Amino acid sequence: MTRMLNKQILHLILFGLLAVAITACGGDEPMPTATAVSIEQNTAPNNAEPTPTVSEPENITVTEEPDPVETETIPPTAAPVITFQLEAWADNWFAAYLGEELIVEDSVSITTERSFNAETAVFEASYPLTLNFILKDFKENDTGLEYIGTNRQQMGDGGFIMQLTDVGTGKVVAVSNADWACTVIHEAPLDKSCENESNPVAGTAPCAFIDLGEPDGWKSADFDDSSWTATTVHAASAVSPKDGYNQISWNPSAELIWGPDLETDNTILCRVTISSE
Repeated sequence: MTRMLNKQILHLILFGLLAVAITACGGDEPMPTATAVSIEQNTAPNNAEPTPTVSEPENITVTEEPDPVETETIPPTAAPVITFQLEAWADNWFAAYLGEELIVEDSVSITTERSFNAETAVFEASYPLTLNFILKDFKENDTGLEYIGTNRQQMGDGGFIMQLTDVGTGKVVAVSNADWACTVIHEAPLDKSCENESNPVAGTAPCAFIDLGEPDGWKSADFDDSSWTATTVHAASAVSPKDGYNQISWNPSAELIWGPDLETDNTILCRVTISSE
């Protein structure tokens, strides 16, 4: 590399001297123009390794996932347990249930003549309440008659009334009325002239009857009672309540109910759902 540079420098010197000589001689020939030579001196040897490029590390933000939050499952608040008092009177017999559980039934047998007693029962429950009732008028057999073969042979007549009181507040929270769902499951006689038969026979005209029995699951809260429309309010003058009826101080809103016919509707099922206010 040094020799090459010395040689190039020598050429420049010679061209310069030649130009001076020509000028001194006054020659018309133009002076050759020296070509500029750009000399780059590479001080690095040809076989030098390239200098590695070092990149500065990038700032990397690491986002840490938060620890999962443990949530406590809180059970729904249980409805408060309330003490209730149920008061009822029937002609002739009834049984009251909270759902499937018996609350009280008439303490006097259905076969007892002229049973007009009342019952009072206290129980605990939470809203909503599903109350179910079986109501029966006395009959000797499926003719629907009583005192058969005597001069008092006749069709009986029914009637029922109830009120439910919150013992803690003293407030009446439910009464029997037309809003109840009731259905007749035993009806007899289908022809009232059966009452005048000297020898009435159930199932033989005019003493035919209907006995449907209790439908399955009718005491459950989700039972569909939308077709139970037989509930009928009757005047006290028609039912003629007596005896145990007068032992209870009835709320004015409590009404006497039964099926449409006090005489031929012998067994009735009723339901009512009571929600908190």
